Amino acid sequence: MPSFPIVDSHVHYYDPAQLDYPWLDTVPAIKGWYLPEDFAAASAGVVVDKQVFVEVDVVPGQELAEARFVEQLAMTEPAIHGIVASAAIERGGAVNDELDRLSEIGLLRGVRRLIQYHPAADYCLQPAFIEGVQQLALRNLSFDICIKHQQLASATQLIDRCPDVQFVLDHIAKPGIAAGVRQPWEDQMRAVAERPNVVCKITGVTTEADHRNWTLAQIRPYIEHAIECFGFSRVLFASDWPVLNLASAYLPWVQVMDEILSGCSEHERQQFYRDNAIRTYRLS
Repeated sequence: MPSFPIVDSHVHYYDPAQLDYPWLDTVPAIKGWYLPEDFAAASAGVVVDKQVFVEVDVVPGQELAEARFVEQLAMTEPAIHGIVASAAIERGGAVNDELDRLSEIGLLRGVRRLIQYHPAADYCLQPAFIEGVQQLALRNLSFDICIKHQQLASATQLIDRCPDVQFVLDHIAKPGIAAGVRQPWEDQMRAVAERPNVVCKITGVTTEADHRNWTLAQIRPYIEHAIECFGFSRVLFASDWPVLNLASAYLPWVQVMDEILSGCSEHERQQFYRDNAIRTYRLS
């Protein structure tokens, strides 16, 4: 275990009694409610002193309500230091009315708008989508990129068209681990890492492998490649809890990362587990 408190840069909280999450019907194993007390139980044995909440794909129209829901959670859970909310980026400049309301929330640090579900690989290159992302730079908000590996080349073009925006690549771009696919993901990861305004979350890896039968040997090359591409100054620890529960659990995931980082310096471990998230999301 890390010898210092860590920052989890990707935590989800949800309560179906308050908001609607249609996608949960497709994953009954994690359907229900997941709140700070559940996170505390799941992460027992690991000292997590800061968390970044990331939006959970609520039904359209509830994005602001979701952010306010988490703002309320933070009043009794001081570990929540940042919120990455959803907003209809695809509206282009018209999204500014949503961003105005979201910006009233003091913990707002970034925006995520899911790209992964769109079948067109170039969905994020629509002019309105690009314009919407560009608005974030005016507010010092980052953009979390949640894609599948087939969309990585297009996401790289999006980044090129928004040079003033801080991008966070979620889940190492969801490579085809279960099928053993390495290319063109490996080359495309090298390419996207050449953009200085991108960092990468090392998470969502076991859930892209065989949920029941994944091994460290299977996932290690993907994690090590992502770290090699971005370097220790631009990779962030994240759990993706409770989605993580589909294939693993909190403590085993930290143990996986500890094993992979076993030959690293204490400074590199501090960067990965803590410093990079604090800098990227401007955490107090």
